[in-house]
Amino acid sequence: MVLSLDEVELFERSRARLEAIAYRLLGSASDAEDAVQDTFLRWQAADRERVETPEAWLTKVLTNLCLNQLTSARARRETYVGAWLPEPVLAGDRMLGPVDTAVQRESVSMAVLTLMERLSTNERAVYVLREAFGYSHGEIADFLDITESNCQQIFRRAKQHVASGRPRAAVDEAAARKIAAEFLTAATSGEIQPLIELLTDNVTSTGDTAGTIPTRSTPVVGALAVARFLRGLFKPTDVKRNLVGGSLAFYADVVNGGPAVVLVINGQVFGVICLEVTPEGVAAIHSQANPDKLVRATRQWAAAEHGEPLLDGW
Repeated sequence: MVLSLDEVELFERSRARLEAIAYRLLGSASDAEDAVQDTFLRWQAADRERVETPEAWLTKVLTNLCLNQLTSARARRETYVGAWLPEPVLAGDRMLGPVDTAVQRESVSMAVLTLMERLSTNERAVYVLREAFGYSHGEIADFLDITESNCQQIFRRAKQHVASGRPRAAVDEAAARKIAAEFLTAATSGEIQPLIELLTDNVTSTGDTAGTIPTRSTPVVGALAVARFLRGLFKPTDVKRNLVGGSLAFYADVVNGGPAVVLVINGQVFGVICLEVTPEGVAAIHSQANPDKLVRATRQWAAAEHGEPLLDGW
């Protein structure tokens, strides 16, 4: 069925919200874009005169498409090379969706996106729709074809699972950039002690390269082990420059609402190191270097203004 101009505009007004929901559900900006496009095709093929509330209809279709995609994606991850991490999204990207409240910002943090990988598909959907977008239990129950009481039970379980993670410290953009700069200074000092002082005792470091460059397939755990690993990682050598294909520039930035170091080669984002900060220090380091997960970040990076790098010519 041919869409009218009004029907196209209605969908486009919903696109940013749909992308933000899909990203939180899937942990992948590229997969989120695909899910939203599939939703548009369903909207185009629907008997739209029978759709009483287009926003609710679109959200229901998108949510179920994402849950189907999430089920198949988790099966594919069983053969994924190395650790799997969510795709990082730079500050200002509409894919982040609403970040007006602490709860909304928390729901898109790298820490929570990683924790949500442990949830069932329904738990993840209920948590995202309720916590980040404020849908009622009745609305969510309709989206998922479950009872309202079941929805409430699922939400309680999901919230308990997410809350069982580490207590995270809320930081504003300026503080996030300062933390990222302090981390990079310590990591490139060539000494272990400055790093240990920034890390919690049980800190973890996880890297996702999808096998494109050598990395640990399991997390590094503990302040001393992580500090030693980072000291070696940040020590520049000709072999490493050849491996990454040039000289890196390091920037302090905000990614998924938290402090991050962005690695750039000739305007292309090569890697993103996200820091999970708690009142006791940096409790987790998530390093993304899978090039397939940095395509959108590179587009966003090219479209934004940046200050001078903290370190250039590495």
